[in-house]
Amino acid sequence: MKPTTVEAPQESEYAPYYNRYVSLVRDSSDVLHILRQQAEQSKAIFSALSDEEANFRYSQDKWTIKQVFGHMIDTERIFAYRALRIARNDPTPIEGFEQDDYVRYSPHADSRMADLLEEYSGVRTASICLFRDLSPEAWDRRGTASNNAVSVRALAYILAGHEAHHHAVLKERYLPALRQAG
Repeated sequence: MKPTTVEAPQESEYAPYYNRYVSLVRDSSDVLHILRQQAEQSKAIFSALSDEEANFRYSQDKWTIKQVFGHMIDTERIFAYRALRIARNDPTPIEGFEQDDYVRYSPHADSRMADLLEEYSGVRTASICLFRDLSPEAWDRRGTASNNAVSVRALAYILAGHEAHHHAVLKERYLPALRQAG
């Protein structure tokens, strides 16, 4: 039987670095609901921007809004893949990834916002379907990713917290600076 709620992970279920993300959603026991809500929030935030506006960066050394969105998409793919491998009881350690290289070599900076929104929707829908159908045993499984132990439950919360983090950065830094520049 699939659980209707999934308790937040214990700190022993993920590397200390990820507490910055898990802490943003720790108070919820319905991570699937959060993921669905975030999808709507992301669509609202990013669909309100023109392609030109989405090329904005608030500082020369920061990513553009398109690159931030692409980073969110890439990271979701990677964390969902990690969750899939661990949920299926694959004991093979999973390598890490360098986010700056992924952004540098991605096509996102040159993508249209409509295409990024379509890609995001597909990736988020796939993640929700993966998590939705997990058994309680699968949620509890642990594996190794980036040389750290992690549970499937923690990966779902990290994924949700990562998106919450980027929503906050967009609202606090990018969008006010974009409005001032415009």
